[in-house]
Amino acid sequence: MSTVSPPKKTKTAEPHRSRLYDNLVPVYQGLWPAVAKRNIRSAIAAMNISAGTEVLEVGVGTGLSLDSYPHDIRLTGVDLSESMLAEAEQLIEQKQWQHVNVLSMNAERLTFPDNSFDVVTSFHTISVVSNPQSMMSEMVRVCRPGGKILMVNHFRSENSLIAKVVDSAGNITRRLGWRTDLDLRDVVAGLPLRFDRCYKPTPLSFFTIMQATVTKTDDVNA
Repeated sequence: MSTVSPPKKTKTAEPHRSRLYDNLVPVYQGLWPAVAKRNIRSAIAAMNISAGTEVLEVGVGTGLSLDSYPHDIRLTGVDLSESMLAEAEQLIEQKQWQHVNVLSMNAERLTFPDNSFDVVTSFHTISVVSNPQSMMSEMVRVCRPGGKILMVNHFRSENSLIAKVVDSAGNITRRLGWRTDLDLRDVVAGLPLRFDRCYKPTPLSFFTIMQATVTKTDDVNA
């Protein structure tokens, strides 16, 4: 009598929980700023965030972006990696920033109440979470009606040739939990968002800068 082995369960990569991800912190700090910081700084500057604005950054990591924000706002950063948050906390203490606070939190299940922030940002994070749609939905949920969403990330190219070339790296990047085939249209589908700007910082850039307005109504006052 033959037996059939049950199919193996495939595990969804969770890089924030992996030892490898924590071990990447020194590499992240050494190489990533040169790649990412210019785009982040210019994208934040273009928003002209006014004094007193309540801002949430989802996936704050080691605090790479923190000095790109105005210092007269109230900024909260969240991340699931304790190792990266430790680096961010050290930076905040070193700079003596009183306007910044960081917390350990899952991007797909934010614990903030609805409509808590005027601006919600995220940089190079949505490609490494288990459920990008859940993360995007949470960002919209905690953003106030009329508030702004800012995101810098790699999304799948609309050029089929470029997309095919980049997708070929997927077998490698998926081992780190980083997707190369994430489609922006899928991520925002069905959400109350109006795109204000969606562009590449340079024609050959792998990254997209997306700024949108939250168009949901305020149920409390409706």
